Amino acid sequence: MKYTLTFLLCFYWVMGVQAQVITAPPTIKPGLGARDVQLQRIKDRKKRLFAETPGRIEPGNAHLLDTTRFNKYGDLLHDDPVYNPRQPLWKPAAQVVGVNALFMGFNRYIAKADYGYVSVDSWKRNLRSEPEWDTDEFGINFIGHPYQGTLYFNAARSQGYNYWQSLPFAVGGSLTWEYFGENTLPSYNDMIYTPLNGAALGEILYRLSSNILDDRTTGRERAVREVAAGLVNPVRGLNRLLQGKTFQVTNREVYEKEPINVTLFAGVHRQNERQDEVFGSSDTKAMVNVQLDYGNPFELQKRKPFDLFRLRAEFSKGGDDTSAGTINNITGYGILFGRNSSLGKLDVLTGLFQYYDYWNTRNFDLGALGFGPGLFTRLPLSKQVSLYTNAHVGVIPLAGNSTRFAPDANGLRDYVYTTGLHGKIESTLSLGRHATAAFVYYHYWLNTFEGLEGNNSIGIVRPRVTVQVYKNLSLGYEHFGYTTNRRLEDYPTQRAVITDQKIFLQLFLQDPQRKGRYN
Repeated sequence: MKYTLTFLLCFYWVMGVQAQVITAPPTIKPGLGARDVQLQRIKDRKKRLFAETPGRIEPGNAHLLDTTRFNKYGDLLHDDPVYNPRQPLWKPAAQVVGVNALFMGFNRYIAKADYGYVSVDSWKRNLRSEPEWDTDEFGINFIGHPYQGTLYFNAARSQGYNYWQSLPFAVGGSLTWEYFGENTLPSYNDMIYTPLNGAALGEILYRLSSNILDDRTTGRERAVREVAAGLVNPVRGLNRLLQGKTFQVTNREVYEKEPINVTLFAGVHRQNERQDEVFGSSDTKAMVNVQLDYGNPFELQKRKPFDLFRLRAEFSKGGDDTSAGTINNITGYGILFGRNSSLGKLDVLTGLFQYYDYWNTRNFDLGALGFGPGLFTRLPLSKQVSLYTNAHVGVIPLAGNSTRFAPDANGLRDYVYTTGLHGKIESTLSLGRHATAAFVYYHYWLNTFEGLEGNNSIGIVRPRVTVQVYKNLSLGYEHFGYTTNRRLEDYPTQRAVITDQKIFLQLFLQDPQRKGRYN
């Protein structure tokens, strides 16, 4: 009798758990109250059931979810294919042509740029000519062209195509622009950098706009979400208008999402005027920084491209220094493939990543595209204290690096095209919400293949500490050290060490379901 009773209790417990398993997205239903009340109830339930707790790497109730449809936070693993069907091939292709036509019209009729006056003769010449390594301004090549690539990519991505299916549209858009969009010769660097980094940044913008959108909402909230998503991803905003989604209201969530943490910094950027000096005379600027951390590196799931990414951008303005511009740096990485595991208490993610680097410093300019393996680890030291570390090595198929000496032989370009390697390590000791101590080091080994012959070894060290002031507001200090060892065959070797200091207030906006800083 005792065994029978035990069996029945276990049976009913199992059946009870199974009855709670979520196999379909929660839906707003008629007759159960006002739409906004039901939506808030659905969100509160998801937050309550699928939020991380201290000491865990993912929500404890994840077993209640159908893991073929949801991630461990109760969000969709894929965009709803019924609401987001893949459009016919001609639609994104036509939009890519339209993007190029828009840029061509601007260059010719508004900017009246010399290179904008294209003709059948210029097309014939470009098709018959060998491409070149162009002489565009550094920022145009390593920021402007990747952004142009995001427009081609999202012409397909926002019309039901996945990452890999959208990549060819970025390639096609770049190729057609190089041969038909300008009267200058097509350039090798644009045909590489525009589609590859354009796809990476394009997927990041697509994911960010998905996290902003919620087609279940109405009224003012809906309007704010639509405008914000359109600013982040203009092509998607346009396609939502064309597809009627801007004003269409659904009863369930229809977009793939991952938790995202946003960190905002604002303060002063102190630049030492002399080399090898730490706290000498200086020039001071106002500084703003934003960092986006998307996805949980330690969540147990099958990884798709950019389920996990980081994007950090820093800007400063003011002072007398003119050798470093307003955009100080834009850096980021995104996972392409990955696998999770554990070694005792150590949680591990190994994967293949794509990297984007843009640095504009008083010591050097650097724009780089990279690919390579990365390793993420989390070691819990207590319920509140954890050590997060990630390490990367990678190949740099294409980078641009300033020479700081003289233009190239044509007198037009003050940077060279290089290939090389990079190594990166980031480690953060998180004392819960109270304080953090971080150490970051990047190193790049670059060898010139186009421009002034030589090589360059660049190191960037960036220790940082933050201390809580009030709730999610912290006071922080960050020290930057930039080193270069530039060897050019026709110029003296340049070794330089320049340091900056940054004091800032940090606002940490944590996803309510994600309780870790993750570096």
